[in-house]
Amino acid sequence: MEELTLTTPALLFSAISLIMLAYTNRFLAYAAVIRNLHDKYLEKMDDLLIEQIKNLKLRLNLTRYMQIFGITSLLFCVLTMFLIYIDQHVSAVWIFGIALVLLLVSLALLIMEIQISAKALKLHISDIEKHLKKKKK
Repeated sequence: MEELTLTTPALLFSAISLIMLAYTNRFLAYAAVIRNLHDKYLEKMDDLLIEQIKNLKLRLNLTRYMQIFGITSLLFCVLTMFLIYIDQHVSAVWIFGIALVLLLVSLALLIMEIQISAKALKLHISDIEKHLKKKKK
């Protein structure tokens, strides 16, 4: 096996940073939508709004876990670099492997969140299509 160098975990820094920016943007967008739905619910106690808020709560939690696993992956990359620096190469390889697994978990959660988001949007589209069909009749 080829020896792990400082540049290998450093390569992930930019990728993880961009992923974290995307995750944070998702988190902030969900927070804004939830606040908006909360205000709408206070005006009109609609059960449909409660279902939307529950869906957003799930997506918000997934995004939070995506962030946690992504940040932990980045921390493990930094730890890997430190272990390489102090010539603890065997430990560095294992820690870097864990960092990669954590990044994989974060990305897998992203896939789950995207699936839930797409399903929620399909429900909105089908609701609009039902209203359009009623108007045409």
